[in-house]
Amino acid sequence: MTEPTASHHPELPTRYADFGSIAEALDYAAKGPTGLNFYSGKGTLIEALPYRALREQAIDLARRLLGAGLEPGDRVGLVAESDGDFVRAFFACQYAGLVPAPLPLPAAFGGKDGYIAHLKRMLQSARVSAAFGPAMLEAWLEEVVADLDLKAAGTLRALDGSPPVAGELPAQDPDGLSYLQFSSGSTRFPLGVAVTQRAFMANAQGMGRDGLAIGDGDRAITWLPFYHDMGLVGFLLTPIACQMTVDVISTRDFARRPLLWLNLISRNRATVSYSPSFGYELCVRRSETASIDGIDLSSWRSAGIGGDMIRPNVLTRFAERFGPHGFKAGAFVPSYGMAEATLALSFMPAGEGARHDVIDSAILEAEHRAAPARDTRRRTRTFVLCGRMLPDHDIEIRDEAGRLLPDRRVGRIFVRGPSLMSGYFDAPEETARVMSDDGWLDTGDLGYLVDGQIVITGRAKDLIIVNGRNLWPQDLEWAVEAELALLRSGDVAVFSVDGETDEEVVALVQCRSSEPAMRDALATEVANVLRGRHGLDSKIVLVPPHSLPQTSSGKLSRSRARTMYLAGEFSRVAVPADAGAE
Repeated sequence: MTEPTASHHPELPTRYADFGSIAEALDYAAKGPTGLNFYSGKGTLIEALPYRALREQAIDLARRLLGAGLEPGDRVGLVAESDGDFVRAFFACQYAGLVPAPLPLPAAFGGKDGYIAHLKRMLQSARVSAAFGPAMLEAWLEEVVADLDLKAAGTLRALDGSPPVAGELPAQDPDGLSYLQFSSGSTRFPLGVAVTQRAFMANAQGMGRDGLAIGDGDRAITWLPFYHDMGLVGFLLTPIACQMTVDVISTRDFARRPLLWLNLISRNRATVSYSPSFGYELCVRRSETASIDGIDLSSWRSAGIGGDMIRPNVLTRFAERFGPHGFKAGAFVPSYGMAEATLALSFMPAGEGARHDVIDSAILEAEHRAAPARDTRRRTRTFVLCGRMLPDHDIEIRDEAGRLLPDRRVGRIFVRGPSLMSGYFDAPEETARVMSDDGWLDTGDLGYLVDGQIVITGRAKDLIIVNGRNLWPQDLEWAVEAELALLRSGDVAVFSVDGETDEEVVALVQCRSSEPAMRDALATEVANVLRGRHGLDSKIVLVPPHSLPQTSSGKLSRSRARTMYLAGEFSRVAVPADAGAE
């Protein structure tokens, strides 16, 4: 029976991404016993891949890629299945001097035709010379690349006949491109974030040494997709750059059996794992109907939370539900980052858990100021602090005119540091739109600082302005989902559209009932919550289950939902703004 790779590497000193390239990082990790372990949806170990074996297989595959006519600098599209083949192909590209571009699996795009069109746009955007994917998507990939002039395409078996090149492999340039990372929100016009070897190492060092303090004996587990920055950088590349073993389950298996994640943490004594809010919530919800006997989470010292707006009540419920099973609330590690910064920008210090900042909602909406709540009779909003910036990285909060703002003033977040992207690949105008000549990146996020710690309040493009009030759509969505027992996380999307005289607020609500009376009641209750909690009149549109779009990382895509609504793609069952009025 195959055994998973070890957690400890006592004879190999831990190094924190102090390498010239990702290939060099694997060369070092291969000297120890750690590696990757891929599990099935039933928790069975499918493949144990020590870093030593990964290195050998990647180098052999690199020679075959070059033998197929690919040249250093060429881009290679890789459909990122959570398996050993994707990892072998990614590292083969590193050794061959090629630039891999991880591509999403089809789950998030609703149908074959939409997925094929999206994949083709990504391949064209990256100007790839080859594209590979898993056997289950081979026929679809053939359609994607049918009219593209590629040197190689298909599964990795397509390279079996390629004569491997001999001699030295291309030298690695620390300032050369390491890979392209497509932003999870880029669908219609995909933008590849260009990450250099040096930028990756800066980020991996900050995460491994300063953010997570990885050491011998630490073990990670992930269900995050490898085509997303948190999955690729956080739980494939950084662990290798810090010689840490990783256990892997696929995102779709996690969605079907979320408690598998916790069971594997318990079984393998994992210490580090991350999830957006919805992952923690899914586990709590599933634990209400499934047994959690035997789960022991006492080894889990870093329970990362990031990738979307952090929901404080979700973390509280998770800690309460799994506290009796060894989970410590202090293990939560709120953090902030984005693909344009390779991944991470800030971490809460280890052991502090999720610190809350309760502020006065009315002052926030009217004055753009995060004033601590003093009067319990007034509406409040609770934010989670996301810690301080990584070493050598800077942050500024600026107003509309670009002026610096003091603590607790909400504005646009700008960051600078060695792990920022070199730009969007082959898109100089888009790059210039978000990056200044002196290296500052406009993140597109809104937030404020408290004693040097960053608090995220939302995306600037999603902000709703009604009668001079600034409203964050996630606040409205969470309020409705929390108030109405029939609704689940991700069932509501709120945005604004141009009305006749002012912005009109629209709430799309997934409804699982076809009974007219129940549908009318749900629409009325949603309207009442938004009016009663936020003083907001809105148009309620009931949509079918599973119809709200998601990004490739599983987050609600509010911008796509708005586009679909304006295009008339939803079945419109609306109630007027005065529905539910007293």
